[in-house]
Amino acid sequence: KNTMKKLLIISFFLSFSLFSFSQNRTLPKVDLKTLDNNTINTSDFDNDGKPIVISFWATWCKPCIKELNNIAEIYDDWQDETGVKIIAISIDDSRNMSKVKPKVNALLWDYEVYCDPNSDLKRAMGVGTIPHTFLLDENKEIVYQHSGYKDGDEYDLFKRIEALSK
Repeated sequence: KNTMKKLLIISFFLSFSLFSFSQNRTLPKVDLKTLDNNTINTSDFDNDGKPIVISFWATWCKPCIKELNNIAEIYDDWQDETGVKIIAISIDDSRNMSKVKPKVNALLWDYEVYCDPNSDLKRAMGVGTIPHTFLLDENKEIVYQHSGYKDGDEYDLFKRIEALSK
C-alpha cells in the first residue's frame, strides 16, 4: 500500500513538473553588458513583434562559434523572410570579457551581441551547456530551446522561426 502511495505522489509531481515546464515562459529581466561595457536590460530586447533568437555562446566554445558562423551565412535570408533578430549572449567571465568584441569583429557577425559576465541570465534561463539557443515569440515567450550543435541544426531552427512568422 505504501509503495502505491509513493508511486502516486511521484507520478503527480512528475506530471506537474512536466506541465509547468511545457508552459511558455517569458524572458527574465536581467542586466547585461554591451560590447562597449554599457548596461542593457533584457526587457529592452525588441523586434517589433517578430521572432527573436537568443543564443548563448563563449569565445572558447568551438561548437557555439560554428553554429553562429553557419547562421551568419544565411542570416540575411532569414531576416528577409521572417524579420527574425538574433541576439548572441556571451557567457565569458569578466576575465575573458575583453576578448568578446575583437572576436565578434573578426567573425563579422551581424548580430546584437551582449555579455553576461556574472552568468545572471544564464542562470535565470536554466542554461547548462552551450551553445544553448532559445526562440522567442512576439510576446517574448520562450517557445523552443535547444542545446548543443550539430551541422544542420540551424535548418530545424529556421523551420520553427518560419512557423512563428506566418
